[in-house]
Formats: sequence, structure tokens, C-alpha cells
Amino acid sequence: MTALWIAHVTVTDAEAYGRYAQAAGPAIAAHGGVFLARGGRFQQMEGQERPRNVVARFPSFEAAVDCYNSSEYQAALAHAKGASERDLVIVEETPSAA
Repeated sequence: MTALWIAHVTVTDAEAYGRYAQAAGPAIAAHGGVFLARGGRFQQMEGQERPRNVVARFPSFEAAVDCYNSSEYQAALAHAKGASERDLVIVEETPSAA
């Protein structure tokens, strides 16, 4: 089953976070990830608001976890640390009813 990365982000250093985004995209794509939402309009209904929200779909839960743990993504993530406040969760999708 496919899986989603769901990230909620407050950017505190736009320049450093830009370096993260530039390097993270290819790392995500290399693991089969595609972006479904990336910083578009949102309405916070519950919980803590973060102004940047990102959703990426991966071909499997394992691919999503492997991407996060990959050396390429970890190198990109080094730019985000200290440049943002982030929450990221990996969620396996529920198959749609046919």
C-alpha cells in the first residue's frame, strides 16, 4: 500500500530552508515520492498552526521510511535543522473501496 509523508513546518531561516528544499526534492523523487501538496492554501481546524504544509505520496510505507533514513535525505535535512520547526509523520494509506 502507498504511504504519505505529512509535514507541518514553520520556516525560521528561509535561506537555509531553501537549501533543504532543493536537496530534498531529488531524494524524495529517487524513492518514488511525488508531491501532492506543497505550501498551498490551508485552513487550520485543530491543533498548532504551521504556515507550510507538505504531503508526498510514496509507493509503499517501506519506501517512505527508507527515503527518510537515506543518506541523501539526511544530508538535505541537515539544512532544515535550526532553520525550521517541523512535524513529520509517515502514514500508510487506506485502500479505496472499489
